[in-house]
Amino acid sequence: MKLRNAFKIAGLATSILFSSLSFASSVNLGENDVAIHGYDPVAYFVKSMPVEGKAMYTATHDGAIYRFSSEKNRDMFKASPEKYAPQFGGYCAMGVALNKKLDVDPAAFLIKDDKLFLNLNAAVQKKWMEDVPGNLKTAYRVWDGIEALSVEETNAED
Repeated sequence: MKLRNAFKIAGLATSILFSSLSFASSVNLGENDVAIHGYDPVAYFVKSMPVEGKAMYTATHDGAIYRFSSEKNRDMFKASPEKYAPQFGGYCAMGVALNKKLDVDPAAFLIKDDKLFLNLNAAVQKKWMEDVPGNLKTAYRVWDGIEALSVEETNAED
């Protein structure tokens, strides 16, 4: 009986641990763990525009499910996911520079130095574009400190 209770407690502790870990994702996950709101990360590079992916073409990377508009794009991603996955786990690049993990609008993007950067919306992207090199320098420095934090931890009121 004691052994059974010990296993129940261990199982409960494991469940709590894994449920708390899911909130501290280094990747911006949407519904059903889909990244970039279902947009094709390869299309940003190939077509220079956001293109919605299809559920029939998917690949996983860093715990996120990416959707693609074609089998070819999916295969390109699988061959080199680090090349196509958005920077900062798909969180808003300007938000990261401001020490926050914010969601993104797939239409607010920039390809810079062969990397994909996303922003919260067009207004935030406009601010980001005022000093891309400076904002990138700050964002890369800040990301090391907030990557493992939950959205709630980075966005709490000071």
